[in-house]
Amino acid sequence: MFKAKQTATLTPTMVLLGVMPILTFALGTWQIQRLKWKVNLVDELQEKLHRQPIILPDFINTSTLSDFTYRKFIAEGKWDNPHTVLVGPRVRDNTKGFHVITPLVREGGSTILVDRGFVSDDFADLANWRKEEQTGPVLVQGMFRTSQPRNYFTPDNKPEKGEWFWIDVDAIAQYAGGDEAKVQPVFAEEIFEGHSGDAHLRLKEGTPIGRSPTVELRNMHATYAITWYSLSAFTTFMFVQLLRRRARSPAARLPR
Repeated sequence: MFKAKQTATLTPTMVLLGVMPILTFALGTWQIQRLKWKVNLVDELQEKLHRQPIILPDFINTSTLSDFTYRKFIAEGKWDNPHTVLVGPRVRDNTKGFHVITPLVREGGSTILVDRGFVSDDFADLANWRKEEQTGPVLVQGMFRTSQPRNYFTPDNKPEKGEWFWIDVDAIAQYAGGDEAKVQPVFAEEIFEGHSGDAHLRLKEGTPIGRSPTVELRNMHATYAITWYSLSAFTTFMFVQLLRRRARSPAARLPR
């Protein structure tokens, strides 16, 4: 007696196509939640950025620094040029160069680390920066930042060789003297509010170009959400097509 070969009710392909729409839809929804969180964070940082600059206390409570990210401040002091470090390579307007980070020694207070800005390769001679003559006290307007995240491809910093590839605030503070020299692990970027012509002149003269007072946070959550939702729709379509194909197959219609 002839017996039709029965096909399995579930196959690995069906299981995968059944799970994928649910999983990708959940990931898309999670990215929407992340998008709302990022938008609220940007709004909060923008509000901080537009407040009046604060005057720094003699010693900064480092435990509260995260609450002051992107907050403007004004500080007076002298550059500790012998402990200047160049971090890079970096690129600004298609020009390769480095960022100049110099400790700012505040009279009667602690020393903080200031990213004075970008200089091109033509002016990235560390020896020259470290022997730069003091011209007296400087008034710095900056904003608080934190250590830069290091990605997988970024090399290790080599302080003994004067090579810094990423901003490790704690390590730079120790390099500049640490607690014994009253150097606090406080990092800030000097603000530059000039126009493009001023920036071009600074680049040509080798004067560091500071950071524009804007909030720059990577926000790709909307793109990611669209990608996950599109994948969810596509796999749903594929799953439905597979179910229809199985329903039309002769084996599926044979009696058991």
